[in-house]
This record gives sequence, structure tokens and C-alpha cells, in this order.
Amino acid sequence: MRRLAIAAVVAQAGISVTGSVVRVTGSGLGCPTWPQCFPGSMVPVAHPEIAALTQWVEFGNRLLTFVVVVVAGACLLAALAVRPRRARLVRLAAVQPVGVVAQAVIGGITVLTGLAWWTVAVHFLVSMVLVWLAVQLVGAATDGDGPPRAVVPRPVRALVATSTVVLTALLVAGTLVTAAGPHAGDSDTPRLALGVPATAQLHADLLFTYLGMLVALGFALRVLPPPARVWRRYLVLVGVVLAQGVLGAAQYALGVPEVLVALHVLGAAAVTIAAAALWSGLTERTGVPATSTAGEPALAR
Repeated sequence: MRRLAIAAVVAQAGISVTGSVVRVTGSGLGCPTWPQCFPGSMVPVAHPEIAALTQWVEFGNRLLTFVVVVVAGACLLAALAVRPRRARLVRLAAVQPVGVVAQAVIGGITVLTGLAWWTVAVHFLVSMVLVWLAVQLVGAATDGDGPPRAVVPRPVRALVATSTVVLTALLVAGTLVTAAGPHAGDSDTPRLALGVPATAQLHADLLFTYLGMLVALGFALRVLPPPARVWRRYLVLVGVVLAQGVLGAAQYALGVPEVLVALHVLGAAAVTIAAAALWSGLTERTGVPATSTAGEPALAR
């Protein structure tokens, strides 16, 4: 169950990265219809106005959806097979296939609206929600199913919750920068009129706010001190956020090169994973044996 849950994290994060590759290569309308690639064809066909490579980049990303479907379905089946039945585990596992279906519909709307910037933003943000929930699934795979017991005081949990709200705003602001920038997925797609400088400044301001909250959280954790796993996850989160900030600054200074855009999306997924792992580590549940193997699971503990 835990291995499948980790696979779900990788799959959900990975398809968001391949989606960014579609966008930066201008392949967003390589398959101009949905659910078919071209009218009357589920696969790319020769077209005088659409390059074959563009078609196959977009079609390849669509094919990856089936990989995510298989992983999500396997998570649900594995959760249903766990005995005794664990309600929280099943709920978290069920979110994955439901989320994939929702993403397929959102992806179809994105294509049919000609890659309208707000549809692209929603498509990415839903992916980050699914990544977050997949990380919770990893924790649930080795936790018990009893009531949660906090391992840090309420004010610390409140600070983490507030920082999560700021992180959400940070991700939303990142989609606005994308919407105003040059990589729309198609050269004819209208861009957000706010412009890159204004949206990038908002994104940077939220990043500094988030970093400030992480510094405050670090002081609070050192005073406690927390369980070792919480401190380790905190350090990982800080490192990933700093790396993502440096990457974003380089991306802006260099004129948003395509490779750095894809890496920045990967970084956003990594930040989401690290923040979700920290959140998961603030509580523990008993009631079912945590694991039958020796050692500490990487994300679960």
C-alpha cells in the first residue's frame, strides 16, 4: 500500500511536469480536440498546419494520463483489500482516481477553450492538491486508523496551517506569472493583461512571506523540541523552498527559458510534497500496527 501511495505521489507530480513541457514547447494544441486528438481520430494524423512533433508531445502527455489512472486505481484496490478495513485510508485512496477523472475533464476544457490561462491555472493547482493528498495517503498507509494525536502544541500546528495558506497563495500567484508570461502552450493564446513584472513581484512577495513563516516555525520547533521526524521534514522543506526561490530568480533574470520553466514546475511539486510531509508528521494515529517491516518509512514517519 505504501509503495503504491509513493507511486501516486510520483505520478501526480510527474504529469504536472510533463504538462509544463507541453506548454513550453508550444504543443498545447498539438491535439486540437478532446477527447479525440483530431476529429475522427484518437491519435495524431498528418496535418499541414500542425507539426508532427507538436502533435506527439501533446498526445504523449495524454497517454501518461493512463499511467496515472492505473496507479490511482491500484491505490484504491489496495486500500479496499486492507484488513481490517480502514476508513481514512480508503477515503484518501479513493480521491486519487476521482481526481484523475476530474483532471481529464479540466484538461478537455483547457483544450476546447484554446488554452485559456485560467483553465491552465486550475489544471496545475488541482495537480498540486492531488500531490498533497497522495502524500497524506503515504502517511495513512503506515499509520493507524484511530483518532489523531498531536505531537506538537496547538500554536505550532496553527503556524503550519497558516503557512500552508500562504503556500497556496504562492502557488496561485505562480500560475498568474505563467498566465502573463510567454509560454502559453500555443503562440496565439492571449496572455493575462497584468504583465510579468507585476505578477512576478506578487509571487516574490508571497515567497518572502512564506520564508519568514518558515523561519518563525524553525525557532518554535527548536524551543520544543519536536520529534526527530518533524525536524527532519522541516529542514527538507526549507531546503527545497530555498532552491525553488533561487531557481525562480534565475528564471526571471534569464528571460524565462523553457528548461527552467519545467524545472520550476518540478520544484513547485517538490515544495508541495515537502510541505505535505511536514503536515502529515504533526499528528500520529494508532489503532492498527504501523508497519510489519523494520526501519522508518521515508515519508510516513
